[in-house]
Amino acid sequence: MDIKRNIMKRLNGKVALVTGSSRGIGAVTAIALAENGAKVIVNYNGSKNAADEIVEKIKSSGAEAIALKADVSKEAEVENLFNEAIAAFGKLDILINNAGIMMTKPIAQTSTEDFDQMFNINVKGVFNTLRQAATKLHDGGSIVNLSSTVTRTLFPGYGTYCATKGAVEQFTRIFAKEMGSRGINVNAVAPGPTETELFLDGKSEEGVARLAASSAFGRLGQPEDIANFIVNMVSEDSKWVSGQIIGANGAMA
Repeated sequence: MDIKRNIMKRLNGKVALVTGSSRGIGAVTAIALAENGAKVIVNYNGSKNAADEIVEKIKSSGAEAIALKADVSKEAEVENLFNEAIAAFGKLDILINNAGIMMTKPIAQTSTEDFDQMFNINVKGVFNTLRQAATKLHDGGSIVNLSSTVTRTLFPGYGTYCATKGAVEQFTRIFAKEMGSRGINVNAVAPGPTETELFLDGKSEEGVARLAASSAFGRLGQPEDIANFIVNMVSEDSKWVSGQIIGANGAMA
């Protein structure tokens, strides 16, 4: 995505943290937020070079960004992530909980290690960032958590992954009520099949084509489809919307 210079940028003066934003939907979301005027913290865990590339792309447009390493499943690292973000830009207005992993196995074949890994990143990671946001996100801020349309389609093989996203959706609904007094709205977006490295990994061409055909538009979603929607969700235009799980899936479900 090219970063464009807009006369009116909806997120001017805002500071945004996007977890797991060195690639995929997270990377494109970081760029879209910067495109709309936000200063952006690109969080990564194992992909420093990729994170640095996103930061340089943002900076080349004249916007501001930094890359910060943190494993969201670790409480101390998340606390440090928030502290460093605020030290760099003075505040934090927007949190996008994008970091996550997906394994597709029948429940009977899912190991304890598989279960722990998905829940540690997908659920504990969101838990850790929400606890920090409870005291460190600026009043009037916005939070968007990434869920998934598999919580509606209930595909075989996605049981544990679906369970992690179900937990994220419940966090979203309750945290929205806990943070409303500070003017912070909290929502989740549930993408459908989206053409990212995470989604395509291990899938056959036939399987990808079948999922693409399941949308009303006969195609996979693109990261830009999700990123642009997230920008809308954290803009002032959407402040009255909170505690919602919104599908971005081309009418798939």
